[in-house]
Amino acid sequence: MLHLRVITPSDKTDAVIRLIETTVGTAHLCVLAGAARNPAGDVVTCDVAREAGDELISALQELGLDTTGAIAVENIDLSLSTRAQRAEEEAPGEAADAVLWEHLTDATHEESALSITYLAFITLATMIAACGVVLDNAILIVGAMAVGPEFGPLAGISTAMVQRRPRLALRSLVALLVGFAVAMAVTVAFSLFMDAVGLFTEQKLEGDRPQTGFVYAPDWFSFVVAVLAGAAGTLSLTSAKSGALVGVAISVTTVPAAANAAVAFSYGDTEQTVGSTEQLLLNLLGIMLAGTLTLLAQKWFWSTRRMSRKKAA
Repeated sequence: MLHLRVITPSDKTDAVIRLIETTVGTAHLCVLAGAARNPAGDVVTCDVAREAGDELISALQELGLDTTGAIAVENIDLSLSTRAQRAEEEAPGEAADAVLWEHLTDATHEESALSITYLAFITLATMIAACGVVLDNAILIVGAMAVGPEFGPLAGISTAMVQRRPRLALRSLVALLVGFAVAMAVTVAFSLFMDAVGLFTEQKLEGDRPQTGFVYAPDWFSFVVAVLAGAAGTLSLTSAKSGALVGVAISVTTVPAAANAAVAFSYGDTEQTVGSTEQLLLNLLGIMLAGTLTLLAQKWFWSTRRMSRKKAA
């Protein structure tokens, strides 16, 4: 269940109440007349089943409450209410399948910000992966994959394409490109330093690396895994099952490929630099393509379901 808190101008309160009362899957409607001060108006609260939440939020936006008032949404971790159980049963579909498009847009907007923290995480992840590729250590590679924050901007690009939000697309693309550029530049300097102190050597990079050689050898399997991981990651975001994102992060060779490209560049190894860069771009493309197609499929599914319900009514 979701908890909605709406601040509405007094002249729109009746319309808001009628909307909530006629929306299947709502419960616990409360109206506090004149309770809001900034902005001034009435406060209306209710609980709504997640699978009915997007439709209700969209209808409230059509009333202009996102500009003249406010719409706040919270997840309810526990609700002991027979009425709430009945509302969930009445709502169409399953909660795990529902997509809250505004929540997804807001979440990806935040995750795709080119912040100091984002740059720090992607740079540290790339440096950890650099150690992993030189030492041929799969544990370090997995750790670097888990630390990397690049899925946020990738999801932001997919969401922006489906929702037609050019600003979000540009913001996400800048975060992705600048993030990897900064991370790889710092990793080149890091590699030169590690070589100077004798911890990195060209022989280790050029030697047999059965655990990490895949990061500079792109093939169709790399693209297939990227597509599968992109679909899984997108479903994880839309269904609020964020735990699956860890599995997605350690499935795709993005940060390790960037790290290998940076280390190889520091030693002038053109073959590994090009191969790693191709691996990186191939995986980024696969994730974005899968994410976009997954969101389009979900949007089509829920639109079709909504139209079928309206015809049945």
